[in-house]
Amino acid sequence: MKKLLGLITALSITLSGCSFSKEPVTDYDFLLNTIAQITIYEEESDLSAEEIIDGCFSLCRDYENMLSKTIEGSDIYNINHSNGEAVEVEQETADLIQKAIDYSVLSEGMFDITTAYASELWNFTGEEHHVPTEEELKTAVSKTGYENIKIDGNMVTLTGDVTEIDLGGIGKGYVGDKAREYLVENGVTKAIINLGGNILTIQPEDGEYFSIGVQEPFGEQNAIYGTVAIKNKTVVTSGIYERYFEENGKLYHHILNPFTASPIENNLYSVTIIADSSVDADALSTTCFALGVEKGLELINSIDNTEAIFITDDMEYHASNGIGKDIEFNLYEK
Repeated sequence: MKKLLGLITALSITLSGCSFSKEPVTDYDFLLNTIAQITIYEEESDLSAEEIIDGCFSLCRDYENMLSKTIEGSDIYNINHSNGEAVEVEQETADLIQKAIDYSVLSEGMFDITTAYASELWNFTGEEHHVPTEEELKTAVSKTGYENIKIDGNMVTLTGDVTEIDLGGIGKGYVGDKAREYLVENGVTKAIINLGGNILTIQPEDGEYFSIGVQEPFGEQNAIYGTVAIKNKTVVTSGIYERYFEENGKLYHHILNPFTASPIENNLYSVTIIADSSVDADALSTTCFALGVEKGLELINSIDNTEAIFITDDMEYHASNGIGKDIEFNLYEK
């Protein structure tokens, strides 16, 4: 679960100074390999809040069945098992893969959806982790490279030695955007969506802000580093403190350098992105982590309506130009 605790939700998501005409409705489901939570505060619909949430979870599951690399018959599963043959996919799948490629170009290859083979080699999600040999790493690098993904309309082909793609660094954000669209289309006027740490909010323009807690790296569960106040935004974090292991005194985390197939080493603990689009925030959180503080901040400061908070291994934060100006950020006082 890449970002399961990247953002705290249960206790640190609040509405400032608000009251409701009725009780909020919350429900949970296990989707996208994580715990999903939707809370509806206000809606104007012929459907009940419970019915809307059920429909939204059903929509999310449809996208999971389309984009998962492990569900047999999904578009991504079919691509990964095509032995280099062109595969016809849903246009949405092809468009999302193209967006991932665009981020690969933007990051000069540091964001890459073809590192699945390398990730499986390290086995970060399994019980028996593995530090690969130099030879194994060379093999993993040879099987990595977004340039080997060819898209022609809704036909996708993996060429060369690349055997697998994984949309884990961008797919959850895409599904989050679709979930938010669904809620709005069904009359929801105030709500929060949490897809395992990908947070999206819906609020009236004259409504209150949500206060979202940013996880303290390597802190206890629900330990908060600080809070951001957002309205109709999404917040996504990539960090090294959720999937990692230690061996011989060295920490190995799951965010890999595509050019070495090894964990990125740049003194960063986490990157939190605040943006309008969750698919972009998802990709940017990984991209900016890979780029590091200096290049990452340079990138974020060049993108409108997008902000970032970088937390380094000295527990200091480095923020984009709009933090404290356009987006309120408060450090948590212990």
